[in-house]
Amino acid sequence: MSVAKDFRDFIARGNVVDLAVGVIIGAAFGKIVSSLVADILMPPIGLLLGKVDFSSLFIALNGDHYASLAAAKAAGAPTINYGVFINSVIDFLIVAFVVFIVVKQVNRIVPKPAAPATKECPRCLSKIAAAATKCPHCTADIA
Repeated sequence: MSVAKDFRDFIARGNVVDLAVGVIIGAAFGKIVSSLVADILMPPIGLLLGKVDFSSLFIALNGDHYASLAAAKAAGAPTINYGVFINSVIDFLIVAFVVFIVVKQVNRIVPKPAAPATKECPRCLSKIAAAATKCPHCTADIA
């Protein structure tokens, strides 16, 4: 019974729920970015580079030549799918750039914590003004 209560308390914490929501939104965002790369960005880039479809670029490790990646997979040939890897790298770069922009904007909006108004005298441990150079309680010089 204690384990169930501990688990309920763990799940009910705000940061766990926030993390779960972030993971779900991140997964959905990843699908959008993958579609953006595969369906919007890569076709024009492939056209500019001589009608190359990056998702179909592969090397058959058995030495045979196949007309397409699908044909190689149907034949059971081991392949290195470097075109899919290129698409994944572009996916990652877009996601990383968007996260960078979001974090930069959040840091711009969220106020920075104010400097403390007081500090502690190292000699008598009394609270004194942060800008003080001499303690009013024990008259010690403050560096």
